[in-house]
Amino acid sequence: MFIRTESFQEFTRLYPIVTVLVGIHLILWLFTDIIPLPFLLTLTELGIGQNWYIQHEQEYWRLITAIFFHFGFGHMLFNSFSLILFGPALERLLGKGKFITAYLIAGFTGNIATLWLGSPFVTHAGASGAIFGLFGVYLFIVLYRKYLLDYQNTQIIITIMIFGFIMTFIQTNINIYAHLFGFIGGFLIAHVIVGKSRTAEGYGYNTRPRIRFNPNRWRKRAFGQVTLGKLLLWGFFILLVLFGIVGRFL
Repeated sequence: MFIRTESFQEFTRLYPIVTVLVGIHLILWLFTDIIPLPFLLTLTELGIGQNWYIQHEQEYWRLITAIFFHFGFGHMLFNSFSLILFGPALERLLGKGKFITAYLIAGFTGNIATLWLGSPFVTHAGASGAIFGLFGVYLFIVLYRKYLLDYQNTQIIITIMIFGFIMTFIQTNINIYAHLFGFIGGFLIAHVIVGKSRTAEGYGYNTRPRIRFNPNRWRKRAFGQVTLGKLLLWGFFILLVLFGIVGRFL
């Protein structure tokens, strides 16, 4: 599910939204950092997130356009690689329209949080808030639509998600607000956009036999409707949120 074996042509045909998003990242980086074009440099100045201009000049478009710009090659490469890794499965599961809706709403939510909670002089850009929103959608699926993911892929996404949050707090120059609230935005919008009746096979994945793990294993540690895993996962996430918010104000 998270291992890419398609050719370039197959990838672009199967995952057109992910392809377009990564293409935008590459084009904006190439023609601003490597082969600077004056009009794109101007677009960069107008497109990156700058809280002062959003607040005082009402340049609200920056809350969306900042998702597509990055600060340097490494920033662009890491976010594009993450999108290629985690985006295709959700694009097939949700469909193109719902996928791009979740992606943009998560990125917008992260940028709104940066505007409200961050310094008025903060400058920010990047797709990481939107990508953490994809993690939020995955978490919703893990908790409430278990039949869409087998046990192995569930463990992979949870491990990577936790690692992503850990790196959020230990790395410097990270927009913690965008990561946390992008994740929350993705989780919340998933309640609306993730269907209830379709199986992973119905979304185009070859998952025969349809259920590849014992569905009852999820209930072995249930306390009513709340499992131990849910309690631990939510407890860990809440601690991260509190630690990040408190740390920013100390």
